[in-house]
Amino acid sequence: MSKTKLIFTVGVVAGLLMFVPASLRARNHSSKSRPSAWAQTADEKTTPTVAILLFDRVQIIDVSGPWEVFGGAGYRVFTVAERTDRVITVYGQHLVADYTFNNSPKADVLLVPGGVTADAVANPRLIKWVKDNAMSSNHVMSVCTGAFILAKAGLLDGLSATTVRGGLDLLQMAGNNIKVVYDKRYVDNGKIITTAGLSSGIDGAFYLVSKMMGKVAAQRVALFIEYNWDPDGKFVRAALADRYIPNFQVQDKDIISTEGDTDRWEMRALIAKSASTAEIIDLAQKRIVAETPHKSSAVIITKRAINPNHSEIEYKFSDDQGRAWRGVVTVDPSAETGKFNLIVKILRS
Repeated sequence: MSKTKLIFTVGVVAGLLMFVPASLRARNHSSKSRPSAWAQTADEKTTPTVAILLFDRVQIIDVSGPWEVFGGAGYRVFTVAERTDRVITVYGQHLVADYTFNNSPKADVLLVPGGVTADAVANPRLIKWVKDNAMSSNHVMSVCTGAFILAKAGLLDGLSATTVRGGLDLLQMAGNNIKVVYDKRYVDNGKIITTAGLSSGIDGAFYLVSKMMGKVAAQRVALFIEYNWDPDGKFVRAALADRYIPNFQVQDKDIISTEGDTDRWEMRALIAKSASTAEIIDLAQKRIVAETPHKSSAVIITKRAINPNHSEIEYKFSDDQGRAWRGVVTVDPSAETGKFNLIVKILRS
């Protein structure tokens, strides 16, 4: 190698190392350098540890997302399941746990992921392991529907908590006096942190790293894994305005687009096999009046106009936070014969 190429290569490597967390530069994570049977060196005794629960139909991102963050911060991460058989995730990936409930080491952080958790919640051994290890851990964090496992273990009683958008109403009934939070990606009760759905676990892990090691440590990991970590980020799936749009149960309905933010939403659909715009607008009105979710007032129809070429209703209501909304539903014949365009819009007043 020429002297010029050597200098260039060394410079590139040095530049890349600027973004690698110091904990990774100082430690070799290969299995060859790790003492067997978890015999710890002096440095390893001060290294934070994370125990991740595994179970069949666990959600892979709930495990791998936080693992990437904790691993990048230099934490020692291991997995625990009831048995050492293969665990099959929601999307079919196969995982094998490092430990079972019988021999798992204690950890500084207990991570309880989500997924399809019905069987996990109904497993007394699993719930006991979670409860016992939550007592000995300094921090407990759930991701997504992992909150239901914590609730079953009695760990959320009297606390504020969050979970994936579709599970918020159920979580409120999963324990005693659980205050459900729908507009935050993670909720910190001191020792116990719950996060919203899926990717929210990554932000929860960054938050916990910053809580344990300082904000700069979390920032360095975010740069290293090229993640746009925003501690003040406001995106929360459950807080988007479509939480106030009812499910239109119409046969042969194709959603064309659905988009918006916390203060407005628009859904467009193409409907087939309906007799007329009047038939569709009548059904839409019934659904809106009877089944607008998370409302605190009756839905009031303020305008109704029906004709073969354009049918429309306007309405208003107050949500569960007491905020006023107004909505418009329109139905028009589509350019495709026998089909109709349905548009639903809502806007904060």
